Amino acid sequence: MSKLAVLLSLVLILAGSCQHEEAEHHEVTPKLEVTTPLIQDVTVTREYVGQVHASRHIELRALERGYLQSIYVDEGQSVRKGQKMFKILPNIYEAELQIKKAEAELAGIEYKNTKLLADEKVVAPNELAMAKAHVDRANAEVTLAEAHLDFTNIRAPYDGIMDHLEAREGSLLEEGELLTTLSDNSKMWIYFSVPEAEYLDYVANTDKPKQQHVRLRMANGQDFGQDGVVEAIEGEFDHETGNIEFRATFPNPGKVLRHGETGSVLLPIPYEHALVIPQKATFEILDKKYVYVVTKDNKLEQRPVVIAEELPHVYVVRDGLQPDDRILIEGLRKVRNGDTIEVDYQAPERAMSQLALSVD
Repeated sequence: MSKLAVLLSLVLILAGSCQHEEAEHHEVTPKLEVTTPLIQDVTVTREYVGQVHASRHIELRALERGYLQSIYVDEGQSVRKGQKMFKILPNIYEAELQIKKAEAELAGIEYKNTKLLADEKVVAPNELAMAKAHVDRANAEVTLAEAHLDFTNIRAPYDGIMDHLEAREGSLLEEGELLTTLSDNSKMWIYFSVPEAEYLDYVANTDKPKQQHVRLRMANGQDFGQDGVVEAIEGEFDHETGNIEFRATFPNPGKVLRHGETGSVLLPIPYEHALVIPQKATFEILDKKYVYVVTKDNKLEQRPVVIAEELPHVYVVRDGLQPDDRILIEGLRKVRNGDTIEVDYQAPERAMSQLALSVD
């Protein structure tokens, strides 16, 4: 056999082999698992660092200058509204009150005498009016002196718990000097900062209740026994952190919470009839997530999805999928956009049961 005949035979054999392999490649259609999104109510709990404040927390200061004569309460003690807490030495103010009372009595006597003369037409009506004005002024000065004297008794403006003493008996106090602080712990305000993106999700979530309840995990890891309610959101974002503060109000019947404590606020975010898919059904391209949707003729269509929440093993999908869309959940790295597959359909409940996760 000539060399040319041998060469042609080899070419024919190689060409036949390639055609056979190519035919095998096109003939093999992979059978892969496919499912649809699980439609389910999902509640996602977000955790934020919270700062505990008394609903009323004020400074008690000396209203008059003088020596601190008496302290009637101790640090950390509960007080009742109107209870006397401090007394400033009242001697000067008592003396001033006696002087003003004497001046008011003298003005009253002068008015009576002037009125007798006015009744007999001895003095003009203007003199009587001036005498009456002196009486009114003297009485007003008595009232002012009584107020100054009363200011020497510092009383609790409401029920609360007294904080640290800033002055001791015998101290010389200036007007306005701090004595202590008083906290009304019957209900507590807990402030927590929420990032801008999560704030936007919160206000846009139409599934959230009108009255948003939250829980508090205290510093020892225990849950506080009362639920709180989000009652206020601040008017502007912090330009340094990009966060905005929420305020939740908690009842505090056992007075466990104190002003200045910290804890973690647990904010539940509900999603009704959410579309839940396995995380393994997604892949990323340039920080965007995609899934393979299986068309009616079993071809793969690469489609972007928007994720609302990430849970262990699953995603809650906000946009990009419909409830009846079939998605590929295995072999994503073995296929490409436009490939045809043989479908091994798994019900979404079964597909989820294999993820070692129970979605509420």
